[in-house]
Amino acid sequence: MFNSFKKRLMQKKLKDPKWNFLFDKNINDECVVFDTETTGLNPKKDNIVSIGAIKIRGNKILTNEAFHVFVKQDNLISKDSIKVHKIRNCDLKDAMELKDAIDMFLNFIGNRTLIGYYLEFDVAMINKYIKPMYGITLPNDKKDVSAIYYDKKKELIPQGNIDLRFDTILKNLSLPKLQGHDALNDAFMTAMMYLKLQNIDSIK
Repeated sequence: MFNSFKKRLMQKKLKDPKWNFLFDKNINDECVVFDTETTGLNPKKDNIVSIGAIKIRGNKILTNEAFHVFVKQDNLISKDSIKVHKIRNCDLKDAMELKDAIDMFLNFIGNRTLIGYYLEFDVAMINKYIKPMYGITLPNDKKDVSAIYYDKKKELIPQGNIDLRFDTILKNLSLPKLQGHDALNDAFMTAMMYLKLQNIDSIK
C-alpha cells in the first residue's frame, strides 16, 4: 500500500509522459536481472561504463533477450578502474551516448521487477541519471539476491557470520563462474543465483 502511494507521488514528478509505462503494474511473470560496470564505487561522482541485463520468464533465463551496452565517457577511464572491469578507453570508441543508453535500458526493463547482487548500488547509478533527465527514480519492484541468500542461509547459522561475496554464493549454490566484471556475464550469473534460490528452502 505504502509503495503504491510512493509510486503515485513519483509519477506526478515525471517530466516525460512517454515513460508512464514504467509505473504500470507488472502482471506477467517476467523480471530483469541487471548489473553495471562503473568508474568507481561512489554513485555521486563515478559514472556507468557499461550496463548488462537479461530477462527471466517463469523459471527460464531468456538468453536471446539480453541487453548489453557500453557508455561513452566524457573523461578517460583511470588505470585503477580498468584493472577492475578490463574495459579500456579504446573499447569505448563506438560506445553509446549516455542518454541513448539509459533510454534503451528503460525500454528494456519496462515495468518488470528488477533483480541484482547488491542491487542498491546499481539502482543508485541508474537513478543518478534518470532523476535529472526525467524527474523520477526507478519505480520498479526490486529484489536483491544477497538478501535472499542471507535469509535462507541464516536459518542454519542464525548466530554466525554469513559470507555474502559473489564468488562464495556461486560456489555454495554449485553454479558455474563466468568471466567476472563483465556486466552481462555478471547479470547472467546473478540470474542463475536467483532461480536457484527460488527453488531451495535453505542453504547448507
